[in-house]
Amino acid sequence: MTFDSLFPEVHDLVSGLWENPELGYGERRTARVVEEYLARHGTGLAIEHFSTTGLKVSLPSAAPEDPTRRRIAVVAELDAVISSAHPDADPATGAVHACGHHTQVGIALAVFAHLMATDSWKQADVDLSFVFVPAEEFVDLAHRAELRESGDITWFGGKPEAMMLGVFDDLDAAVCLHAIGGLQVEPTIEIDCDLAGFLYKTVEFEGVAAHAGLDPFSGTNAYAMATLFTTALGLGRQQLREDVLVRMNPVIPSTEMTTNVVPHRAVVGTDVRSTDVDYLGEVAARVDRAAQGCAAALGGTAHITTEMGYLPFVQDRTMSGAFRDAFAHDEHITRLLEDRGAIAAAGDAGDLSFMMPTVQLSYGGFDGTIHGKDFRMVDPEHVLIAVPRLLERALLTMGRHLPRPLPHRSFSDYVAALAEIAPVPVEVVDAPAPMPSARTQEDR
Repeated sequence: MTFDSLFPEVHDLVSGLWENPELGYGERRTARVVEEYLARHGTGLAIEHFSTTGLKVSLPSAAPEDPTRRRIAVVAELDAVISSAHPDADPATGAVHACGHHTQVGIALAVFAHLMATDSWKQADVDLSFVFVPAEEFVDLAHRAELRESGDITWFGGKPEAMMLGVFDDLDAAVCLHAIGGLQVEPTIEIDCDLAGFLYKTVEFEGVAAHAGLDPFSGTNAYAMATLFTTALGLGRQQLREDVLVRMNPVIPSTEMTTNVVPHRAVVGTDVRSTDVDYLGEVAARVDRAAQGCAAALGGTAHITTEMGYLPFVQDRTMSGAFRDAFAHDEHITRLLEDRGAIAAAGDAGDLSFMMPTVQLSYGGFDGTIHGKDFRMVDPEHVLIAVPRLLERALLTMGRHLPRPLPHRSFSDYVAALAEIAPVPVEVVDAPAPMPSARTQEDR
């Protein structure tokens, strides 16, 4: 079997995911399609289910007697983003794969099928698992809050949820995937592109309702406070450092306003991003001061809720060596990007990278802007044949590219680190201490 022969089936699967996008923690059709593919190409392998829609499958070890052998996860994301301006967005939810997650799934499944059909996993110097994770996009937050309230989830992000559930406990390192937006002039991959981290602030401005025509003098306009607040954020950008990629994008997620009533309530949500965790906390404090000050200036109050988003993602440069070697021997992919540094996009790969060495392989083959109305795959042969072929080549030699010693932190370490930055879910704070992992730091 070749990747070319797998292409028709994988392309059909990816096209079906594009036509049926689903939001985080609700990717039920997507999960079913993935499970059916894994069962079809991985006869006899156990498929582990976690969270609402997550899936994990582990290939056997080629050297189970070797205690030093490492296990690597290939991680793909199941969910779509909300971008209702896209012509292919679901009209009911606004969901669309303008993030390219559908192709992550296709690439991971193509590699899985090829490894199984050719037995090439037996030549790998690491053991391999495939993890399909829900809810990477930090969207649809009201629904996720409901899921948390009902006890279905604890974390808004799918990887932190999987980390809490122990999905990564038997894994030593991770390889993530992501699309590159913008039309590339030649077949392209990218490595070593770091990502920002972020917090999410919800500010509820509270005023006093009154008849807007007859007696506006008795009212206190919450929407005016929200307007002043977003203006303050814009004016305050001049005082923010440029070297750590600070970003804020305030939005008004919902409104109850009518023109004949002075609005008593207005909600603004905004992310606060930076590649520097310490500076992220400083900027977040400025945002809080701006919200309280704008509310006070107009005679109202501001109620602020802070939700931890994701940690910054610093890719493991040692693991990237496997992709450099694979690229050097590739006849089809002609361009390697490895010098972009960091960008202000964020992902929960950053949280995973806190616990274990993590790298992300990005790939071209698209046109348009990531998350934009024009994003689409234009080179399916590159995305679904050439990239899986290169990824498999890199995975087979990943063991020799792992850092020495192999760093690892526990989930408890992760929670403690987050608590220094923002509130963590109360369900985590109240949970009993976890049992020590059978795999100690010395084992690694």
